[in-house]
Amino acid sequence: MHLAYPAVLAVLLFCTGLYGVLARRNAILVLMSVELMLNAVNLNLVAFDVWLRDTLHAGQALTLFTITIAAAEIGIGLAIVLLVHRNRGTSHIDRLRDLAETDRTATDSDETTVADATDNPADSPAGDPAGRPTDTRLTRGEATA
Repeated sequence: MHLAYPAVLAVLLFCTGLYGVLARRNAILVLMSVELMLNAVNLNLVAFDVWLRDTLHAGQALTLFTITIAAAEIGIGLAIVLLVHRNRGTSHIDRLRDLAETDRTATDSDETTVADATDNPADSPAGDPAGRPTDTRLTRGEATA
């Protein structure tokens, strides 16, 4: 078998993965695209190891290490993506801007309206004069009758 066949397949896999990393907005699809790129590298390592007839099989050994690192990367990456999705409600990369500045005037006005509404306990919409809402559900410390 010629070296060109696995090399062309590796180039196609790598280009597909690169397109997926650059074009996708979902973090899980980006991680899958990175895996495609790593598999293309693994295919090249094994193909060149066989073509060079290395007695130590260094390409195949390096491929095993790469597969192990890729599995750990996917495990940690998927855990991070699931945590971000749980906290923010989305896993789209464009919407995950932690350091983006927010409009402080809207936040300040919301805080003042909440503080103004709770200043007078008689005006509270529900519950007792202290402003606590009345809830008929049992709490943890109460026993059922």
